[in-house]
Amino acid sequence: MDEIDLSQHFLGKELRYPLLVNALTGGTDQARRINQALAYISRKHGLAMALGSQTIALEDQGLRETFSIVREINPGGLLMANLAASASLEKVLSAVEMISADAVQLHFNVPQELAMYEGDRNFKGVLKNIENIACHCPVPLIAKEVGFGFSREAVKMLFDSGVKIFDNGGKGGTNFIVIEDQRDGNFNHELYDWGIPTAISLAEIISLKLPIRVIASGGIRTATDAAKAIAMGAECVGMAAPFLKILLDGGIEELDKMVSSFLYRLRAVFLMTASRNIKEMQKQPLIIVKETAEWLRAREIDPHFCSKRI
Repeated sequence: MDEIDLSQHFLGKELRYPLLVNALTGGTDQARRINQALAYISRKHGLAMALGSQTIALEDQGLRETFSIVREINPGGLLMANLAASASLEKVLSAVEMISADAVQLHFNVPQELAMYEGDRNFKGVLKNIENIACHCPVPLIAKEVGFGFSREAVKMLFDSGVKIFDNGGKGGTNFIVIEDQRDGNFNHELYDWGIPTAISLAEIISLKLPIRVIASGGIRTATDAAKAIAMGAECVGMAAPFLKILLDGGIEELDKMVSSFLYRLRAVFLMTASRNIKEMQKQPLIIVKETAEWLRAREIDPHFCSKRI
C-alpha cells in the first residue's frame, strides 16, 4: 500500500489525489460556509476544487466573498472558476481574478435552460465566444457539462474552438431537468432520462484520441466508480453531491472521515489491480458490457479505444 502514489501535476498544481470537488454553490451565507468547508477539505487532502457559477457575484459585488473565501482557506490549491459558456471574456476574466483561479470551467447546460421558464432559448455564437475566450484567457479553459454528457461530435467542435480540457459531466448524477421541473418547469417528466451516461460519454471522448485532458464526472459515488473512470482514460474524477450531502447532514468532521475513507478505498482498488499510479491503472484491461458495449458498437467505436491512448 505504501507504494501506491496517486499524485499528479494537473493544471500547474500538484494534487495528492486525482479528485475534484466539483462545482456546487456560492452567493449566500450558507454557500459561503459550504465553500469554506470544502476548501478546507480540499487543502487537507490535496484535492482540486471548482466553484459554483460566479455570475451572481459579478452582478452583486457584495457576494464576492462567498466565492473568494476558498482562496483564503486554500491559498496554494488548485481552484477553478465557473461561468456559463456564453459568458463574455470580460466576465470570465473577472471570475478568474475573483479567486485567483488556476483554470475556468465554462458550463454547458442547454437542457436545464430549456426546462426553466426563465431560461435561455438562444445559444447561437457559443463556439465563437469560446474561441475568443481561449485566445485571451490567461488560464486554461475547461468545457464542463452539467449532467447530460458530451458526445464526441461536441468535443471535436469545442476542441477546434480552442478547448483542450473537458469535464464530461455525464448522466447519472444530479439531474437538473428534474430539479427545474420541481420549480414548475417545462418538461413535465417527459425528458427526465435525457443525456449520455457518464461511462459512455467518457468512452466517446477518449476514443477521439485527441491531445486533451479529461475529468470524469456525473454520478461518481464510489472508489470503484472513480477507478473505472481513470482506467478508461480520465486523469481526474469530479464529485459534488456526495460531499454536499455529508457536509449538510453531519458537518465537516463527518465529511473529513468520508473523504479519508474514500481515498483509502481508492488506493486499495489500485493495489488490488497492481496499479501503483494513474498511468499503470490506465494500462489495465477493460471489460465493457451491456448498454455501454451496445452503444459503442452502434457508434462504431473500437471497444479497445483505451488501449492505445496518446
